[in-house]
Amino acid sequence: MKHKSYLGVDANDLQRQIHDSQEQLFRLRFQMGMGQHEGLTKYRALKKDRARMLTALRAKEIGGETIVPLVKAAPVAPKATTKREGLRGLFRRKQK
Repeated sequence: MKHKSYLGVDANDLQRQIHDSQEQLFRLRFQMGMGQHEGLTKYRALKKDRARMLTALRAKEIGGETIVPLVKAAPVAPKATTKREGLRGLFRRKQK
């Protein structure tokens, strides 16, 4: 598919297609690692299509279209302010 054809697709559908293509890329990479090299041209074409989809999604985002992420990010634990505080739990001695 060409880049201009992705511009007519809804942002949510585009995100779903990007997610599906990422899964397909993973499977193809795994198959090629196992020695099945038939999927090399398909892998390259899929990477290019995914890049086109991401470009179209970014253009929609810049254009002001509201884009809701498909997967919510997991909560991140607060980081230690200093290296010493981060390592304190690793090297703490047991109190008797």
